[in-house]
Amino acid sequence: MEDQFEPVIVAFCCNWCSYAGADLAGVSRIQYPPNARIIRVMCSGMVHPNLVINALTKGIDGVLVCGCHLGECHYVEGNKKAVSRAEGIDLMLEDFGLEPERFRLEWISSSEAQKFAEVMTEMTETLRALGPSPYRARG
Repeated sequence: MEDQFEPVIVAFCCNWCSYAGADLAGVSRIQYPPNARIIRVMCSGMVHPNLVINALTKGIDGVLVCGCHLGECHYVEGNKKAVSRAEGIDLMLEDFGLEPERFRLEWISSSEAQKFAEVMTEMTETLRALGPSPYRARG
């Protein structure tokens, strides 16, 4: 039996909401695929498009940016900045020959552990269907 491709996802999660939601998923023992490498950032608006593109062009299969719901940002408008940056990232993906599904922006609050698990599951399944990043080193 051939091994199934397992994507590697980098998830940038805001400290105040999404990271706490991921933590709650863990302590609540909510199951989701272990494909994500979670990086805690203070705000989703801090995630520069270069971070996303660099990860993808170095062979990461997908990047997820999670933040507070719009109107609930601890830095007032940080998540609105994340939306603007996501629009730029979407444009750059095509330039790099990458499918738009390899990048995702989600709003997940600290109490939404189930939503965090669902987003991680959906993204993992989507990336499995797409296959490995064209930038992934072939061994």
